[in-house]
Amino acid sequence: MKKVIGGFSIAIIASLCTLGLNSFIEIHNSQQNVSNTIKKQHEPIAQFANYSSKPETNIDFTNAAEITINTVVHVKTTQEGQTYNYTDPFYDFLWGQGKKQQQYKSPNKHGSGSGVIISADGYIITNNHVVKGADNIEVTLNDKRTYTAKIVGIDASTDLSLLKINDNDLPYVSFGNSNNLKVGEWVLAVGNPYNLTSTVTAGIVSAKGRNIDILRDKFKIESFIQTDAAVNPGNSGGALVNTSGELVGINSAIASPTGSYSGYSFAIPINIVKKVVFDLKEFGTVQRAFIGISIQNIDAEFAKSKGLAELHGVYVTGIAEGGAADDAGIKEGDIITNVNGISVNNVPSLQEQINNFRPGDKVALQLSSSGNKKEIMVTLKNKDGNTRIVNKELKLHGATFKEVPNSLKNKLGIKSGIQIIELEKGKLKDAGIENNFIISKIDKQNINGIEDINLALSNKKGGVLFEGVYPDGKKSYYGFGI
Repeated sequence: MKKVIGGFSIAIIASLCTLGLNSFIEIHNSQQNVSNTIKKQHEPIAQFANYSSKPETNIDFTNAAEITINTVVHVKTTQEGQTYNYTDPFYDFLWGQGKKQQQYKSPNKHGSGSGVIISADGYIITNNHVVKGADNIEVTLNDKRTYTAKIVGIDASTDLSLLKINDNDLPYVSFGNSNNLKVGEWVLAVGNPYNLTSTVTAGIVSAKGRNIDILRDKFKIESFIQTDAAVNPGNSGGALVNTSGELVGINSAIASPTGSYSGYSFAIPINIVKKVVFDLKEFGTVQRAFIGISIQNIDAEFAKSKGLAELHGVYVTGIAEGGAADDAGIKEGDIITNVNGISVNNVPSLQEQINNFRPGDKVALQLSSSGNKKEIMVTLKNKDGNTRIVNKELKLHGATFKEVPNSLKNKLGIKSGIQIIELEKGKLKDAGIENNFIISKIDKQNINGIEDINLALSNKKGGVLFEGVYPDGKKSYYGFGI
């Protein structure tokens, strides 16, 4: 995936090889470690302990490297080739015995990247693009121990994935606070570029809050830390740490005209990572909160056109009816300058701060409204306009629904759907539906998540039509009454 900006190709960097050929697509896969204090209860990021970033002389990187290097792992993935049926059109013509069908299997695809151990019991954070579509994931520690990993959950909006290996007393990294990270501060990047394990490079923070428009998810959050630490294919998912050895980011992308490092690299801030990790561990899916507004950056030209005296903050261009902002009284033309005491000066920084919270959480927003300064409390909502927590599984009408594993989606060539993983006596079982059926549509409406099932069936009366597919590829339709 590439996007050309100012002559540079901005890309996520993964290391891929197929049929023995190393094809280094611009995606550096690195995994990073999360602290062992993965908490079940929700804590806004603002409550986490801060570290001080004081100017230092004669900076020594050896301690930070020693602390981190054993917490960064090498991730290797395999995506099994798909089997295709091939019909020979000349067989019937030559032999007259019906067309002969043959099978062809495409070769397996292999990839590699990095990851970070974040708890002693084997939780590992990496990029989603490192493990996306993988049927098998192998994790190798710095001491050469090897494990099979499973995916606990993914978040395409931030390009993160949480993995789990079965072991205890593992080395793990401690979280820092990316809000406190300063431009010009020294950082280390640790990962496995080009399959060169346990590689450490150094650089400084070049910028914060970068949106490089690389993710393609509808609700993407891009507020990257830009550094000049050298990263290359294979670094994705790896650690970005400060000189104290605290994890401050997950390396994810580079800007390059060649596909290799050219001086610009980008990492996901650890405060975004923390929230995603806690949600994936507790719920299996991310609880994303929204203000319910359309926003844009303020530059000199825009400020002049709107008659604005200041360039600071994020301009509200629209309000979603019934959303959190609408309920709180925010108006089009208001300027958001601060979230819970954290200054926001562009769209990425505002998204980064709101990402720290769940639907139902209350946040304090500082606004500039018609030249007047004020602070208001906003109760955040989910994308459906309510404050419900979205669960990974849902039980309705005797059926248990769950999100479809990525490996099965890839095998079937589908992008969405919800799977029935357990059936008890009820309307669905009586209709002839069997276990493992994947629902793609209900009453002609696409089913993309658990919440779609809930909305379609919770208050449904009368006839309903299910469309979908079984894991063996068999498409089926079921019509019944509720």
